[in-house]
Amino acid sequence: MADLGDFDIIVVGGGVNGAGIARDAAGRGLSTLLVEKDDLAHGASSRSSKLVHGGLRYLEYYEFRLVREALIEREVLLKAAPHIIWPMRFVLPHSSEQRPAWLIRMGLFLYDHLGGRKLLPPTRTIDLREEPEGAPLKKDYVLAFEYSDCWVDDARLVVLNALDACRRGGRVLTRTALASARRSGERWNVSLKLEAGEECSARGRALVNAAGPWVEDVLRAAGANSVNRVRLVKGSHIITPKFWKGDQAYLLQNADRRVIFVSPYESDLALIGTTDVSFSRGPEHVEIEDEEIDYLLGVTSRYFAKGPTRADVIGAFSGVRPLFDDETDNASAVTRDYVFDLDTSAGAAPLLSVFGGKITTHRRLAEQALKRLASFFPSMKPAWTETAPLPGGDFDASNFGAFLRTARLRFPWLPEEVATGYARRYGTRMHNLLAGANSVEDLGPRFGGSLFEREVRFLAAEEWAETAEDVLERRTKYYLHMSAPERAEFEAWFAAQIRAEIAPAVVAQSGEAVLARRNRD
Repeated sequence: MADLGDFDIIVVGGGVNGAGIARDAAGRGLSTLLVEKDDLAHGASSRSSKLVHGGLRYLEYYEFRLVREALIEREVLLKAAPHIIWPMRFVLPHSSEQRPAWLIRMGLFLYDHLGGRKLLPPTRTIDLREEPEGAPLKKDYVLAFEYSDCWVDDARLVVLNALDACRRGGRVLTRTALASARRSGERWNVSLKLEAGEECSARGRALVNAAGPWVEDVLRAAGANSVNRVRLVKGSHIITPKFWKGDQAYLLQNADRRVIFVSPYESDLALIGTTDVSFSRGPEHVEIEDEEIDYLLGVTSRYFAKGPTRADVIGAFSGVRPLFDDETDNASAVTRDYVFDLDTSAGAAPLLSVFGGKITTHRRLAEQALKRLASFFPSMKPAWTETAPLPGGDFDASNFGAFLRTARLRFPWLPEEVATGYARRYGTRMHNLLAGANSVEDLGPRFGGSLFEREVRFLAAEEWAETAEDVLERRTKYYLHMSAPERAEFEAWFAAQIRAEIAPAVVAQSGEAVLARRNRD
């Protein structure tokens, strides 16, 4: 069995919380190993509503601390990653059957002021009969409120956290499952199993369980228990052609007091979601149900004059949110806050388990996780992530347009849609992607949409993309812009040309085991 060596912290789970904790720990000078049994962001962290937001509806459940923290984090993250996070305006048509206008005004007043908003514009009231935002809506709706939140490429947010962890000395191993973990005094002895069946071992002074829906599985693998439980709630989204003009999104109230988002997606598409359904099956087998599609289309058709029909649904995805089980009956009312369980078992090596959380608060969650482990690492450096950009985000957050214009001048031969896509996905890292390229021909064969060979090889070499699905669905969204034959042809090419090059292997080097092509030191 290969030995990966000793670490200060071993983090299990490559979703947004695990990647955020690994990044924070590595930046504080702790030797860090992050292991994920599938691909980064393979679960709920790539199947969200793609929003960095305060959570307007959580105010109804008196979650003021959570909303305030999320509103503060909204602008912290916007400044850290302005290539994958950007402002978006949301139109909330007033429906007096759900909530009175005065209540919404009061909630939006709190939303504007609770988190010290600085970069985003404030709420305004809209007369839907006069403003263009009202054009696609039914004439029954006259009054609306427009407020600010942010859009995020959720899967790329996870990858950027993992990249930054590696840049700061951490190790990231994907498709590497935790087989078992056992305490031996002040150390955890960890056994890991790679996708191809190889086994390896590692030791850590602390074990962090950020496995999301699988948090209780990791507890069992570590021979531990917790009084806390995870509540699995399925959220599903549908994708349709965009059916309104403008960059604004819509927030729609429903008769069951839930809300759904209708957001612009991939320029010419719409993302509609989400549902809240209690889920008791294995998270690996989650998929949208017909009833959920009908539910989302029904809410949309209530507000829009020409909303989408089932025939317009071109895609869908579902994720299982690992919420902290606060024993609330209504799945929609379950808290989105996070809870830690620190098990030290009479002074032995610590096990920190994370229950709940949301994308918007992942950075703050990571800070709090390291705070709980601080007594075990007295030489640990202080918190640092609040003002540090994520990879590619080192440009003015308030002026993506200026960054894109500069990039266009630097690469005038790039087609506009390709340049915009690279700038959005990679920010300043697009210069690494395009190093040495002077023409479209230098990008290699085009597989469909704006996907060229050069980008695929960049993702395989730099971002742990080991399958065609990793490239098409999580690192990018090209699957939405390619025909079925194009996708099939790309999958065959990837398997023949890329997969063989990055096939996992365990290689002994200077007495230390390293995972070739799987570890980005």
